[in-house]
Amino acid sequence: MGVAAGPIRVVVAKPGLDGHDRGAKVIARALRDAGMEVIYTGLHQTPEQVVDTAIQEDADAIGLSILSGAHNTLFAKVIQLLKERDAEDIKVFGGGIIPEDDIAPLKEQGVAEIFTPGATTTSIVEWVRANVRQATGA
Repeated sequence: MGVAAGPIRVVVAKPGLDGHDRGAKVIARALRDAGMEVIYTGLHQTPEQVVDTAIQEDADAIGLSILSGAHNTLFAKVIQLLKERDAEDIKVFGGGIIPEDDIAPLKEQGVAEIFTPGATTTSIVEWVRANVRQATGA
C-alpha cells in the first residue's frame, strides 16, 4: 500500500466495445482541473487492462464510462479482478447510460457510485473528493 500523499489518482476507462468517449474525456478533464491525477486509458479496454493500469499506476479509484449496455458485466468483472488482485481498496465508480433499476444491484456488487447522464462534472468531482481516500484522513 502506497501512502496517500499527493493528489488523488483516478484511472478513467472506457471498457468494452463502445466507441463514444466524449463523456469520459469531459470527466477526465474535470478531475484534472480539480487537481487530481488522471490516467485516461482510451477506448476499448478490457476489464483486465483497466485493473492492470489501476494497479500499476497506484490509483485510488477507477471511473468507468459505459454507454454500451454491458455495464452489469463490465462492472462485475472489474470488481472481481480487483478482489482477485487484492486491490479492493481501489474504489470503482462509473457513469453512462445505466438504467435506474440496475444501480442498486451494481452498488450491492461493490460499485461505489453511479452517475447517470444528468450528473454534473462538479457533482462527480465533489463525490470523488469526499469518497475516495476518506479513510486516510487526507
